[in-house]
Amino acid sequence: MSLPNRKQSDELEQVPVVKKTDSDGLSLNAWKIIAVVVLGPLMTQMDSTVVNVSLSTIRHEFQSSIASTQWIISGYLLALALMLPLNGWLVDRLGAKKLYLGCFSAFTFASLFCGAARTINELIGARIIQGMAGGLLVPLTQMMMAKVAGKHMARAIGYAAVPVLLAPILGPVLAGVILKYASWSWLFYINLPVGVLAVSMAAFILPTDEVIAKKIPFDFLGFLLISPGLACFLYGFEQASHDKGFTFLIAGLILLFAFAWHANKHKTNALINIDLFKNRIFTTATITQFFANGIMYAGQFLIPLYLTTGCGLTAERAGWLLAPMGIGMLCVYPFMGFLTDKFGCRAITCGGVFFNFLGTLPFLWMANNYFLPTIALFCLFLRGIGQGATGIPVLSAAYASVPKNQLGFAATAMNIVQRLGGPIATTVIAIVMSLSAKYLPVTGSRAFLIPFVALLGFQLLVLSSALFLPLHMSPNSKDIS
Repeated sequence: MSLPNRKQSDELEQVPVVKKTDSDGLSLNAWKIIAVVVLGPLMTQMDSTVVNVSLSTIRHEFQSSIASTQWIISGYLLALALMLPLNGWLVDRLGAKKLYLGCFSAFTFASLFCGAARTINELIGARIIQGMAGGLLVPLTQMMMAKVAGKHMARAIGYAAVPVLLAPILGPVLAGVILKYASWSWLFYINLPVGVLAVSMAAFILPTDEVIAKKIPFDFLGFLLISPGLACFLYGFEQASHDKGFTFLIAGLILLFAFAWHANKHKTNALINIDLFKNRIFTTATITQFFANGIMYAGQFLIPLYLTTGCGLTAERAGWLLAPMGIGMLCVYPFMGFLTDKFGCRAITCGGVFFNFLGTLPFLWMANNYFLPTIALFCLFLRGIGQGATGIPVLSAAYASVPKNQLGFAATAMNIVQRLGGPIATTVIAIVMSLSAKYLPVTGSRAFLIPFVALLGFQLLVLSSALFLPLHMSPNSKDIS
């Protein structure tokens, strides 16, 4: 979970300390609030994982191509990333409770629209709405936890991280069971009772907060440049593999260059503070996190398709096979703080990428020969360990390299770039799959050989970037030049 940005931290300073009454240092009311707000990331993370297993089913239902189907994931992830900068500005004007209720309600209604979709374009559109709402739920959750937890924030985050860790375990299994007994629409309809319950609880339990009198300006021009710029670039990039969409690609590049010029001119008032990237360690960590996030979502897109389409497994069996990856993350996550302190962020990150690489490598052999469930289970467990060992050391290096008064800017910049890794890497893998199917006369599992090579290539990019991370970092030891 990311750090609060500067807009949120201004608000936190004005919040009175919650009275502590229990032995853990947190009041019963504080635990109630934490229990309610954690439903936000639980719902969004679960929704992300259940959709991955159902991609093959949805693709056959709508008779759509892989390139089109991948936008069910990429559109969601892109909207998730681009809504992040709006969080602090909206909280300033609406208050955290109103915004949380609005976002959770929008996410729930979007789930209804997803289940009711009758074309692939309708489903992608509903998923984008889901991503827009979900992109605000996670930072809102952290901010409201910080209000009631105070100095006990570490304890609160420890509990709030559980949904993030359990979702990769429970999500694929739940998806498999639903697809065995019902249609894919119920993957989204199950969000409705959870959403209604969560919104009702939030309305009664969450405290009403006052809107801050001092309004912090928002970089609307930067947002209007980067949002359509990234959307046009990704869409044009994907369409260019079919010899079309070049207009979107060029328009996206122009808008992104315009945003870079705008950000360089306005510095700290821009959506992303470009001066942060003059810090070599911060830049290296951000690039590493970008690729790490990319291989996570690209793998979640590719491997379920390989199991269901390439190997002919049922969605239920594929869901059970995918569970060990979440278990691997759960096993390694609690030890990351200790291991990073002892061995340093470079060693742990490189070790995590190495485990991820080892867990992916056997899929090349299985794609070209025959599928072995036992080997796949072990490989996915290794991938989970590797993925869990990558993120925390990188984030530690990034934030330790930035002065304390720049942490808000760093959190915003880091999260935007990090979350863009998912849709970009997923789009690249989808393009590779389309080109592979077009030019190579292979079917079944062998059609996934080249895409797995591309996934391994992404992992080598993570490793090459991680090698430039510092061995050890002292907190806030480096200033931005």
